[in-house]
Amino acid sequence: MKNLLKGAVAIVAVFFSTQFANAQQKIGHINFAEIIQSTPEFKAAEAQLKTLSDGKTKEIQDMVTIYQTKQKDANEKLRNRSEANKETVDPEINKIGQELQDIQTRIQTAQQTAQEELNKKEEELIAPVHRKVADAVTAVSKEKGMAYVFDISSTNIPYFQGGEDLTAAVKSKLGISATAAPTAPAKK
Repeated sequence: MKNLLKGAVAIVAVFFSTQFANAQQKIGHINFAEIIQSTPEFKAAEAQLKTLSDGKTKEIQDMVTIYQTKQKDANEKLRNRSEANKETVDPEINKIGQELQDIQTRIQTAQQTAQEELNKKEEELIAPVHRKVADAVTAVSKEKGMAYVFDISSTNIPYFQGGEDLTAAVKSKLGISATAAPTAPAKK
């Protein structure tokens, strides 16, 4: 009976020591998206991407304008087509129809290529910013002795109370002004 009592006491002691150790773990949270968007590198990348996007949009819009002009020309020829001039007009309409198909194919190819180029450029410009911020989050978390740090900008955390907000500390580590208040996730 004594051994059973000693065993039960030992189990309770282990349970409470585990609970005490878990209670000592520090939990923090950050708003990763806010930090990323606050970096000068992100702002510069955003400007470069906008310039590239605007250029690609203009190229595509120029092709669309050509397409619309040719389509208008074809419609005009169709309106003026008669039995008397159909021998000359029909080949012209067919030629314009082929040109319209070619332009439409070029527009679709240009749109796809532009999207791929934008995605590649975005990855090229944003990936280093993500690494830099992730390294800063790791450094601040270690400095503050955090066991867990949650990203409230992308993780589905329906409720949280407490924990230390490390957003300002990470911004400070990166040399970013921490004037903007962190955004908490919407509570459901």
